[in-house]
Amino acid sequence: MTAPLSGYTVVDLSSGIAGNYCTKLLADGGADVIKVEAPQGDPLRRWSASGAEIPASGDGALFHFLAGGKRSVIAEPDLLERLLGSADAVVWSPESDVSPRDLHHRYPHLVVTAITPFGLDGPWHDRPATEFTLQAWSGGAIGIGRGSQDRAPVHVGGQVGEWVTGAYAAAMTQAFRMRALRDGHGELIDVSALEAQILCLTYYPVTYFETLGRPWRTERRPTVPGVAEAADGLVALGCGTAQQWHDLCAMSGHDEWIDEDTTLTITEQANLHAEELYAWLRDQNVDDVRDLASAFRIPNSPVGNGANVTEMDHFVERGAFVRNPHGFMQPAHPYRIGGVSLRPPSAAPALGGHTAEVAAEAPAPRRAPADPPDRDRLPFSGLRVLDMTTFWAGPSCTHILGMLGAEVIHLESTARPDGTRLIAGIPASEELWWERSPIFSALNTNKLGLTLDFQTDQGRDVLRRLIATCDVVVENFTPRVIDQIGLDFESVRQMRDGIIMLRMPGFGLNGPWRDNPAFAYIIEDATGLSWLTGFPDRTPFEPYSVGDPNAGIHALNALLLALEHHRRTGQAVLVESAMADAALNIAAEQVIEFSAYGALLQRDGNRGPAAAPQNIYRCADIDEFGRPDSWVAVAVATDAHWTALRDALGAPEWTAAEALTTHAGRVAQHDLIDERLADWCATRSADDIVETLWPAGVPVAKVMQPHRQTELPQLQHRRFFEYVGHPVNPPAPHSTLPIALSRGPAEFHRAAAPMLGEHNHELLAQLGLTPEDIAVLEDLGVIGTEPGSRKVAR
Repeated sequence: MTAPLSGYTVVDLSSGIAGNYCTKLLADGGADVIKVEAPQGDPLRRWSASGAEIPASGDGALFHFLAGGKRSVIAEPDLLERLLGSADAVVWSPESDVSPRDLHHRYPHLVVTAITPFGLDGPWHDRPATEFTLQAWSGGAIGIGRGSQDRAPVHVGGQVGEWVTGAYAAAMTQAFRMRALRDGHGELIDVSALEAQILCLTYYPVTYFETLGRPWRTERRPTVPGVAEAADGLVALGCGTAQQWHDLCAMSGHDEWIDEDTTLTITEQANLHAEELYAWLRDQNVDDVRDLASAFRIPNSPVGNGANVTEMDHFVERGAFVRNPHGFMQPAHPYRIGGVSLRPPSAAPALGGHTAEVAAEAPAPRRAPADPPDRDRLPFSGLRVLDMTTFWAGPSCTHILGMLGAEVIHLESTARPDGTRLIAGIPASEELWWERSPIFSALNTNKLGLTLDFQTDQGRDVLRRLIATCDVVVENFTPRVIDQIGLDFESVRQMRDGIIMLRMPGFGLNGPWRDNPAFAYIIEDATGLSWLTGFPDRTPFEPYSVGDPNAGIHALNALLLALEHHRRTGQAVLVESAMADAALNIAAEQVIEFSAYGALLQRDGNRGPAAAPQNIYRCADIDEFGRPDSWVAVAVATDAHWTALRDALGAPEWTAAEALTTHAGRVAQHDLIDERLADWCATRSADDIVETLWPAGVPVAKVMQPHRQTELPQLQHRRFFEYVGHPVNPPAPHSTLPIALSRGPAEFHRAAAPMLGEHNHELLAQLGLTPEDIAVLEDLGVIGTEPGSRKVAR
């Protein structure tokens, strides 16, 4: 069995987690990844988040995970020249001495993927940054109101920004490979880590604010219930819908809390009764709470970390973890692709271990493309996708397909519209309230809108006819729903020869949790993403964001592998891209550190293993809500950063200690440094702090309110936001993709998100239905343009 990317050569000129994870995903798909290293090697070889000692003759466990199956060379200029001339793609980060623009110019066939904090140009392109300060600039340090108002905002732990940036880089590399196969021309893909974090750590706050005139949240408050203390441990519970809140009230014996006429949101109602709810939970055992919640179909999970997640029954049954050749445990692939060979766990290369082998190879240099580039710059043109997804994870995947040229048909029903239409807090008394959701708008531009009640016989008949016209079907229901209506993969492939079916269940298609409801926060809780977020003296805070878009971008990577397999073989493909599997992969470091070194990584507020000092400090500004609640983030990741900070502060006496010149010394004195920096920041504005430290070379950021992202000059320069008109809503900025392109489309948003059932007549006519047929379906309630109860059609 041949892997989808076999024969595809990628030269890896990157270092750090983002670049290494990008090329890991490509290598797992079969690509020949040649890692070009300096004589001292990628710094990741010496990395351990727990500070475990790495023998001089060996490499760190995380490097072994990320570099498995790659080849390492220490390349002299002539060898590098040969590699670049014959390769298909390059992944680059700023540690490399080679210019990505020069590569793109000299080798026009190459897909060059450059990964930087802010992008290759713009007013901030050369400013220092870390994953931590990027979270602050993105608004991700506050997220969807994460944290609590009595303390500083808190970042999402585990360097998640690095991981999601790598996943985006891999997907974009694969996407523009498709276009290169069409016309032979490469692309310079300029990936911004800041923009990737915006898409994964915040929930379209700008579109929400500009559309409705108010931010999603004005204060930080814990998710209720969220991660809670039970009698014998921690348990995670969540409410994503009004029905789930009502069921939680009933489950806890408080039916009197149910108020269907209230104007309060679910979150506000839960906070109102938080103390009583937590008191009830403290008297219950974890297993009893989870059994009850599952019976009520309330999202729930145990709380995972590096020590316990590998033993959870669901992950054991699914084989979610495998053993690395070096003996430690690591997550299995983030997706499963039927009939497609993905690389098994493999040894990482020794530094320069393949130099002689690669030098002896004599691949023919690639010729410059003879014909001009295809005028169609969208890689997915001609691809027809049926999008049977809802909320965030699934639509975020299909949204990228639509932005890059696919024809995406977003399927809803009048009885069950897409859940994002219902969460904006628009009163039902307002005209066309279901069309006013900024979240639905932000996730569904460029799509066609079709309503179809496939719980009816007539609806299922139309759905089968529609599937027969599609290349790809994407769904994210719980597995039982698809099985009940006869739309499993074997049935779908009978409707369309060679179809690709992408299924995105929360916990997978098998295992004891397969039918559990899964929202982002529950996925984060179960897989360890919550464990590292928050303060050590409190229960973990849920990131409440990354679980969904992370699933979406991993599903896109899987789909692109399936598309390549289909291109080569013509075969139909079933792709299972579970949200939990994607989350386990970006939380991989926890399991790897525990199984390799016995170290359980812990949350530590805003401190982290990559920098010291690293924290969020209050400054003198009054925020836009009239509170003394303005903050800056500072992260000293290198000794040079420390020197720059010391000098920018005026070299006060407390900075003179020799011990502070080393990372270990600064970690030991972190409390003292925090105290001094807090005092210094407290009397200054955020702008003054940034203008003092950043030009001096210190990674620093304002902790932005997410809805203020459009104010960042770097995002303005890169045109990350595009104004999109709408038949009902005012024109509003919509985020795009975390990339700038040399030959890509001038704009990503070509059409507004569809109104409910907007394209019913157009799409059904394409299937051969007459106006009379369509009228009958409307009369029966099988299709429609307004939310409402299902009629009796069968």
